Amino acid sequence: MSIAFPFDNSYAALPEGFFLRQPPRPASAPELLAFNAPLAAELGMTGEAPPEELAQVFAGNCLPEGADPLAQAYAGHQFGGFSPQLGDGRALLIGEVVDRNGQRRDIQLKGSGRTAFSRGGDGLAGIGPVLREYLVSEAMAALGVPTTRSLAAVATGDTIYRETALPGAVLTRVASSHLRVGHFEFFAGRRDPARMRLLMEHAIARHDPQADSPLAFLKGVIARQAELVAQWLSLGFIHGVMNTDNTTISGETIDYGPCAFMDAYHPQTVFSSIDRQGRYAYDSQRHILPWNMAQLASALLLLEEDAEAQVEAYTQAVHAMPALIDAATLRRFGQKLGIAQAQEEDRALLETLLSLMQNEGADFTNSFRAIGDDPAKAEELFSDKAGFSAWRKDWEARIASEADPQTLMARVNPAVIPRNHRVEEALAAAHEGNLAPFRKLHEVLADPFTLSEENSAYAAPPRPEEVVEATFCGT
Repeated sequence: MSIAFPFDNSYAALPEGFFLRQPPRPASAPELLAFNAPLAAELGMTGEAPPEELAQVFAGNCLPEGADPLAQAYAGHQFGGFSPQLGDGRALLIGEVVDRNGQRRDIQLKGSGRTAFSRGGDGLAGIGPVLREYLVSEAMAALGVPTTRSLAAVATGDTIYRETALPGAVLTRVASSHLRVGHFEFFAGRRDPARMRLLMEHAIARHDPQADSPLAFLKGVIARQAELVAQWLSLGFIHGVMNTDNTTISGETIDYGPCAFMDAYHPQTVFSSIDRQGRYAYDSQRHILPWNMAQLASALLLLEEDAEAQVEAYTQAVHAMPALIDAATLRRFGQKLGIAQAQEEDRALLETLLSLMQNEGADFTNSFRAIGDDPAKAEELFSDKAGFSAWRKDWEARIASEADPQTLMARVNPAVIPRNHRVEEALAAAHEGNLAPFRKLHEVLADPFTLSEENSAYAAPPRPEEVVEATFCGT
C-alpha cells in the first residue's frame, strides 16, 4: 500500500452497543471518478498512487493500515415518526484522523454494501447520488457553509437496481464527526443512560470541550444548528430530508439526498419527491430545526438525576432557538444587502424585497447578486418597476452610511450555485460514461463568488424545459 492515513480511532474505542464492525463489500471493477487531492493533503494522507490504486482504496477493496470499518447505531424521527433503530445502512466509518489543523475528522465510505442496519436495503449507491453529493457538498464548502466533504468518488463496476438498473458507486465522505441527534435518541429509546453518557462525553470532547453539563451541551448544538439553517436560507438551499438522523451534533450539513437550490424565490419551495406535505420546504427549515432540537433535549433529560426539575430549563433552551435563527438570518440577509450589522428596523427592507421577488418569481441568487453589482440592471429583473424603484430608494438611503457595501455583497452573494438543471445535466452525462460536464461544473463551483464571462451560462436560470420539478434520495 503506497498511501497511508494517520488513523486515530476514538469512536471505535467505545464499548459494545455503539456500532457493529464489518468489512466493505468488494467492488468488482473499481474506477476512480473524482479525487480531492487538496482535502487528502489536509487530512494528512501520505504517499502517492496511480488512479487504479486509489480506486481500490476508496472502493473499500484495499483499506489503508489502521482502518477499522464499522457501522454506527442510531435512531431517528423521519418525517415526524420515530424509528428506534436506523443506523448506517449503507455506510462504514473506516477511521478518524487528526488533520493538519489539529481537527479530528471521520473518514467514511458511503455505498459500500449492506450492514446489520440496512433494513432490507442493498446498502449500495448509484453513480448519480454519489456525484450529486460530491458536487453539492464541495460547492457548500466553497460557499463557506459547514458541511461534510467529499474525498473521492469511485465507480464500482457493479450494477445496482432502483427503478432501473444503474451503475454503482462509492463516495468517501469526511466529517468532523458523523454524530447525529439520532445517536442520542437511540440510547434514550433503550433507557440506557450509561451509554448515553459515554456518547455525550465523546461528543463533548470532539465538539464542545467547554460544555460541563447535558444542558450546556444541548445549548451548543442549538447555537450551531441555528447558524447553519440561517446560512441555508441565505443561499436558497433546501436540504429536503431534515430528519433527526440527518441533523448533526457538529452543526455540519450532512446527507445530500434530494437537496436543491431555489431558482425562482418562493418560501414554500419543495423539491424532494418524498416530502409530499412540504414538511421540509425552504422556509419551514427554520421551524423544523427547533423541533429536532426538542427531540435531542428529550433524549438528554435521561442523564438528569431529577429530570422533572430540569424540564423547564431544557424547554427554555429549545424555545430560545427561533430567536437565534431569526437573528442569524437577519444578520446574513442584511449582509446580502450590504448592511454589515443589520438591526431589527432593517427587517422591513428585506421583507419588502422578498415580497417583490416572490410576486415576480425572481431568481433568488441572481437578484441579490445583481443588486450588488448594478442596481440599475437589477431593476430589469422586475416587471414592477415602480415597486422596485421605491424599494431601491429606501435601500440606497440605508446603505449610505455603510463603509463598503458593494464589497460586502460581492463576498456573500454567490455568482453561481449548483443549479438543479446543471447538476442533473452532469449526472445524466455521467450515467453515459461522460464525466466532462461533471468536472466542468465542479471547477466552476469551486470559486462561486467569481464567474468569468466564459462560464457565465452557469449562472443562468433554467429555461422552462430545463426546470427540475423533483429531486430524489437515491436509496
